[in-house]
Amino acid sequence: MTRILSDNFRNVDISDILELILARSEIVQPASFSDWVYDDPDDDKFLTCALASGAMIIVSGDKHLLRISGFREITVMNPRIFVEKFL
Repeated sequence: MTRILSDNFRNVDISDILELILARSEIVQPASFSDWVYDDPDDDKFLTCALASGAMIIVSGDKHLLRISGFREITVMNPRIFVEKFL
């Protein structure tokens, strides 16, 4: 795989993480959703995908998503915490 560097962290090689994501990815049809997130409705797409797939974790640095961690038992954690906890 080609070496990929994050735009925000020029010295961080994220190739292994991307390879893991690609190997474990699943395409899902978003669930119907009526519990809209009013702080940032653009975040609803991540919640609908998590609900449709049964995902228990969303990895994001988005402050609105992080604030609603625990919504419908979905944990939202930033990438650094995810890597420290699971990789």
